Amino acid sequence: MLLASGGALHKKYDSYLAIEDESVAGLNLDAPVKFNGVAVGSVQGIQLDPVNPERVRLTFAIERGTPIKEDTLAVLNTQGLTGIAYVELSGGAPNAAPLRATALEPYPVIRTKPSLSARLENILTAVLPKLERTSSNIDAVLSTENRAAFTSTLADLAVVTHTIAMRKNTIDAGITNMARTFDNTARITARLGPVIEHIDRAAQSVDKMGGQTADASVSVGRTFDLLHADVQQFNSETSPELQRLLIELNALSTSLRTLSEDTERNPAGFLIGPSPVPEGPGESSTAPRPP
Repeated sequence: MLLASGGALHKKYDSYLAIEDESVAGLNLDAPVKFNGVAVGSVQGIQLDPVNPERVRLTFAIERGTPIKEDTLAVLNTQGLTGIAYVELSGGAPNAAPLRATALEPYPVIRTKPSLSARLENILTAVLPKLERTSSNIDAVLSTENRAAFTSTLADLAVVTHTIAMRKNTIDAGITNMARTFDNTARITARLGPVIEHIDRAAQSVDKMGGQTADASVSVGRTFDLLHADVQQFNSETSPELQRLLIELNALSTSLRTLSEDTERNPAGFLIGPSPVPEGPGESSTAPRPP
């Protein structure tokens, strides 16, 4: 066999390990291992992880020299319509370090990512409850009562649409009139500018007039103050003289009244003077006067 295979053309393989967190149904021993679609080895071992039975340990025999690096990923895939499973490797940046074994495992461990079927299953698992809730909501919306209400609403909309279509011309005319009204309003607004300016100027004039009136009121107040002072001075100077004059006039009036009464009783006395008063008992005009 060595001679038939050419001896020197015999390939050497290195062992690697991958730990899957999903089912590997359909994957068999000697299933191909491909790197970006190129066959580089085969599956040499499939067994459950003794620590966690939900995981599966896969052992690969990969041609020596294949660039298996720290960022290389392994994913389960199926080939064509036959559904034959195989392992697809990808990644491996040029500047990434080669994958090495650690003290925890006998072989270097290639990282894994979920397969397409696993991703679809996760998506469906998340989507199905939402679809069920959506279906329940649709059933609630499309209940008998709501369908009757929808039917009535559609009928009302049909009536309204028919009414609007019948009065299309009236609505068009109303819209035209509204446009004209807006146009006229704009024109009136433009004309109001000068009027507002005139009103502003008139208001300024009224304000100025008010100021002048206030000044005049101040002047009138000052005039009244002066008149009041003059009246007080007149009263203080004239009142005593008037009082004396009234006293003298009162005395003169008394004298004139007395004279009038005497003249009325004895008219001759006005010419010859008053007659002597007759002496009373015990009085004598010839008696000596006491010293």
